[in-house]
Amino acid sequence: MAACAAGELVIPHERPLLPCRFLARYDRFIASVELDGEVVDAHCVNPGRMEGLVHPGARAWVSAAPARSKRKLRYTLELLEIEGRYVGANTVVPNRLAEILVREGCVPGLKRFRSLAREVRYGENSRIDLLLEQGSRRHPVRHYVEVKNCHLVYPDGGAYFPDSVSVRAAGHLRELAAVVAAGDKATVLFTVQREDARFLRPSRLHDPTFAEAATEAAAAGVRFRAVTIAPRPDGFHYLGPLPVRLGPYPTAPLEPFRDALAPFSGWRRRGGRG
Repeated sequence: MAACAAGELVIPHERPLLPCRFLARYDRFIASVELDGEVVDAHCVNPGRMEGLVHPGARAWVSAAPARSKRKLRYTLELLEIEGRYVGANTVVPNRLAEILVREGCVPGLKRFRSLAREVRYGENSRIDLLLEQGSRRHPVRHYVEVKNCHLVYPDGGAYFPDSVSVRAAGHLRELAAVVAAGDKATVLFTVQREDARFLRPSRLHDPTFAEAATEAAAAGVRFRAVTIAPRPDGFHYLGPLPVRLGPYPTAPLEPFRDALAPFSGWRRRGGRG
């Protein structure tokens, strides 16, 4: 589709973004920001280290909760500007973006389906982000699509996932391999929320167990795809697919990149050490 050409498709934010200044990250899920001259707490929807994104003083954007919402935190951190580049900070957003891209026919390998469902239970205790029904009505094939958010890009041009150990993510890969063994299809779709990546790799530096699980899942028939989305204050600009590299690679050259970003990663405990 023409809309899938790089830069042609722009997905609007669900709610207007409000400019602010990022101050600090506390207790993993709280971002302190300065909004209209007032310091407020915003929900930080990111369970990982946010490697390289925790820059005090960085330009940022938040969204406000609906007026009728009973949420304690009235704002959500959505976007950061790091060294002149916009980076998406909300790890829930990619599920919505992925659904739109699949419905628009923008993702290779996920263009033909008769129905699409979200958050469907499967495996022992998991939910699949997108479940596509393919094939004929007499011989349907279910296609399980697991969406992963990626924000970390190193100077080698690689986008790396995850940025910390993720036992849960490795477990998802094993469950998807079981789905394929049962006769269905499965795809892991990485959404890179920044525009400077040239390829994507499972991070052997941060989580060798996940990287090995990815290799095993691919051998079992699970497919791996990646797309680049440039998050900007006016919306999410779709930039197209990225190659996924699953093969082994040396991690030593990446260690200086990680170490340089360490001061701008993680969170502090409010009122304590960390």
